[in-house]
Amino acid sequence: MASKTQIVALFLCFLTSTSTSSAAYGHKPRPRRPCKELVFYFHDILYKGDNYNNATSAIVGSPEWGNKTAVAQPFNFGDLVVFDDPITLDNNLHSPPVGRAQGMYVYDQKSIYSAWLAFSFLFNSTKLVGTLNFAGADPLMNKTRDISVIGGTGDFFMARGIATLMTDAFEGDVYFRLRVDIKLYECW
Repeated sequence: MASKTQIVALFLCFLTSTSTSSAAYGHKPRPRRPCKELVFYFHDILYKGDNYNNATSAIVGSPEWGNKTAVAQPFNFGDLVVFDDPITLDNNLHSPPVGRAQGMYVYDQKSIYSAWLAFSFLFNSTKLVGTLNFAGADPLMNKTRDISVIGGTGDFFMARGIATLMTDAFEGDVYFRLRVDIKLYECW
């Protein structure tokens, strides 16, 4: 016959197995709410050979058939662009900047417009100080694209989250403006 301690142990095992199985199979975890939400615009003006004073980005690497003052064809494939773009709170290029977007993007597909991004938002103002770092694939033909917020410094120390990109405006290959909706899920 089983002792009292064995019966209690069996009963506890039964209780823990039913509570973990219902959590694992029947219930979804509650979605987390962002601890901080921000919206910014960044404005990219590509150097085209005659716009040095206004340019905020430049092609620094291109395929053999391309050049550094015009995007490669087809689909800009193989171009590596570095940028130092102003960040504003609204979609006006001439609004006072609240920071800079600095980094690079690589056009990485031959059959559709797509890029891979790695950049930082650098803030040094009275309201925001520090950096937010981003990386991810940017399938440009999609209306919205999500990339990862992979860290930060200052006011954004160790931030983690999602940035949703939307092309707000573009003028050929020379200018584009992105709206960046940031949702941070880890804030310190």
